[in-house]
Amino acid sequence: MSKNKKTLAQEADKYVLYQESVQDPGHEVDFFDKVFKSEFKRKPRVLREDFCGTFAICCLWAKKKDRIAIGVDLDPEPLAWGREHNLSKLKEEAQQRVTLLQEDVRSNGQVKADILAAQNFSFWIFKTRAGLLEYFKTAYRNLAEEGVMVLDMMGGPECLEENHEDIRKYGKGKKAFKYVWDQARYDPITHDATFHIHFRFKDGSSLEPAFTYEWRFWSIPEVRELLLEAGFPEVHVYWEGVDEDGEGDGKWKKRKSAASDPSWIAYMTAVKRNG
Repeated sequence: MSKNKKTLAQEADKYVLYQESVQDPGHEVDFFDKVFKSEFKRKPRVLREDFCGTFAICCLWAKKKDRIAIGVDLDPEPLAWGREHNLSKLKEEAQQRVTLLQEDVRSNGQVKADILAAQNFSFWIFKTRAGLLEYFKTAYRNLAEEGVMVLDMMGGPECLEENHEDIRKYGKGKKAFKYVWDQARYDPITHDATFHIHFRFKDGSSLEPAFTYEWRFWSIPEVRELLLEAGFPEVHVYWEGVDEDGEGDGKWKKRKSAASDPSWIAYMTAVKRNG
């Protein structure tokens, strides 16, 4: 290889790779619509996306007429990237319906949301009970009188294995890459955990790590109890069904119990009702 020729990793954009391998905004928006309509028999209009990063979900949300999206994140880098690569692709009218706030997600918003989403386990950044309760109380205040908070969760014994990599392939040809979810560290006493996302390429180059997460590994019962304590009268768990081959079928339904699973992902919804 020429000394001046860049590797595929050097040419890559980690945010593009993240959006291609981790995010599915269309699925998220459909799920938000489904859960809100099931509770209130109407469509939601205002979305607040906490820990929004490059706010791809906000942008897809705002493509539908009259919908308002609010993205909140402390990190200026993904917000700037999203403005250049996601927001710029919207029509001017839709761009005006996206508001970006570089601030703490525990800040009180001026516009109350129908849906408040904290996706990709982002709220696990709060490592204490008091810290997470404070965030959930703020989320409750940031919802309209009829609103739904949407969270996602993961778990199962395989998710607690240290030095374990889950590798998946995306793209074709020169654009092909491997997405690597690296479970680097887990402390069974504190539940502190470190996860990385790596991207590896056909020429042997890699972005390692592209992203790092220092989280507390929360359980569904813990999160449910804190949401109820924060003031939400109802908390539900949406569990994915399985097909004939035992694989996830993409159909998420409310469940009060589930069979043991070595590695699972679920949604939790916290409902706020008028009166």
